[in-house]
Amino acid sequence: MNARPRLVETDHSATAHVAFRSVSHTYPARAGHPPVHALGPLDFNLNRGEFLSVVGPSGCGKTTLLEVLAGLVKPEGGTIEIDGRAMTGDVPDGVGVVFQEDASFPWLTVADNVAFGLRRAGLPAKEIAGRVDYALDFMGLNQFRTAYPSQLSGGMRQRVCIARTLVTRPSLILLDEPFGALDQQTRLLMGEELLKLWRETGATVMLITHSLDEAAMLADRVAVMSARPGRFIDIIETRWPRERDSSLASQPEFGVLTSRLWSLLREESRKAMESSGARSSGATAR
Repeated sequence: MNARPRLVETDHSATAHVAFRSVSHTYPARAGHPPVHALGPLDFNLNRGEFLSVVGPSGCGKTTLLEVLAGLVKPEGGTIEIDGRAMTGDVPDGVGVVFQEDASFPWLTVADNVAFGLRRAGLPAKEIAGRVDYALDFMGLNQFRTAYPSQLSGGMRQRVCIARTLVTRPSLILLDEPFGALDQQTRLLMGEELLKLWRETGATVMLITHSLDEAAMLADRVAVMSARPGRFIDIIETRWPRERDSSLASQPEFGVLTSRLWSLLREESRKAMESSGARSSGATAR
């Protein structure tokens, strides 16, 4: 397998699904704490149909990046274009988001959880039923359609959340540590499910993760963020085949890639820890 990772510059000639132009964000001062410059400025393209993983030290602005793109946070500076049109600040059409926290409704069955957004959108009952049946079958949840979330494992509840996103047929899927609460083996299996979903739908995917193995296995490109304020210090093309799975972890090139990622993150993580320690000391002194 010719899969040796290499550094690549952002390709502005590629078909951009999302374009970030000098995007930055600072959280305002509150409760005696100073403003926090969390993100940017960022300039890069998220290319149509690609799978991008984003890694970085804790507190570097990864989740802020996702929330800005999801329309949940309005950036302080810069512009974001989706399909060539500037975002207006609302949640964009065609965007689906899955967070780490279990977002299933405990009082609804699996099928009703998956159908929830479609019913709120007022889709015809026949179309809702067809989409839900497809999503449950695709995610391996058919036999659990009448079960409640409390009867499912953590991994299966995340499948429900992914299925609920899938039925909306998003062209852009944003994932914020969706498997962070799962054990390593389950994470790998869920990653394979995610790759299957990506191949089946042709959607553009951006994954925020702390796991270097997860980032390396799933992505076409891995974007490495600096300590806060988060900027991309490297974007590495993995060059994996589209039909990939967790067996990549046994390839020598996989170790080369994860070592490269850690060599970049090691210093940034140290900076983040030192900055966090300085802030704590300052708070204590005051």
